[in-house]
Amino acid sequence: MKNLDEIRNFLEKGYIEYRPNLTVECAIFGYHDGELKLLLVRNKVVTKWCLPGGHVKNNETLDEAAARVTVERTRIENLFLKQFKTFGDPVRPDNKAFDPEMLFTLTGVKIGPNSWLTGQTVSVGFYAISDIVNATPDPDFMSSECDWFPVDNLPDLGFDHEDMAREALTTMRIHLYHFPIGKNLLPPKFTLKEIKLFYEVMSGKTLHASNFPSKLISLGLIIKTDEKRSIGAHRAPLYYKFDDGVYEKALKEGLVLV
Repeated sequence: MKNLDEIRNFLEKGYIEYRPNLTVECAIFGYHDGELKLLLVRNKVVTKWCLPGGHVKNNETLDEAAARVTVERTRIENLFLKQFKTFGDPVRPDNKAFDPEMLFTLTGVKIGPNSWLTGQTVSVGFYAISDIVNATPDPDFMSSECDWFPVDNLPDLGFDHEDMAREALTTMRIHLYHFPIGKNLLPPKFTLKEIKLFYEVMSGKTLHASNFPSKLISLGLIIKTDEKRSIGAHRAPLYYKFDDGVYEKALKEGLVLV
């Protein structure tokens, strides 16, 4: 939502287009230069950082809603996206981070007890994997900031988003060994050392120097090229690349990397 009129219409009449009390929250992970980060948003009426998210439209699936949120925040389409958990406990963390007076100052709208935005909300968590270099973190009209943070050094998060971020990271690391997610996060050509580092950073584990790359090769997931990286007087390592057909099939059907 890019302007005041859109925000006011959402606050007052959003129930026409959106499903009340149903949201998606997206943990968007980014990898670059051997570091794993998480994209967070600071809303102008919420005092703490949060995961990007929003209400689900009446005419879209949960997956479509999550994909819409990730595109709005990163400007990248077709990110790897997986649902990881639904948060719908009767008593979820209260809204102390929410500032209704600031909302009224910014929009002229007050959220009353009969508003379609009140009541218990069920949030469906998704995680996505993005390339930090090509992503463009995009705050909207109601956001003051949208930025990347190292996963091991996150700021205080509002609501129950700290739990969400932790669950998303755990699930992503479990899925990592069943779905190859590195194609859009690594260069088109890479060394075995580079892909090993990628999986170590993403998984948070130290992998065997030869066994893990050998597993990727035996699965046909990566294939050797005829090119070598020139590193001076030292032995030049060969470049590898993903096999597109095997990669796409593995994304759909899964595989076992360990």
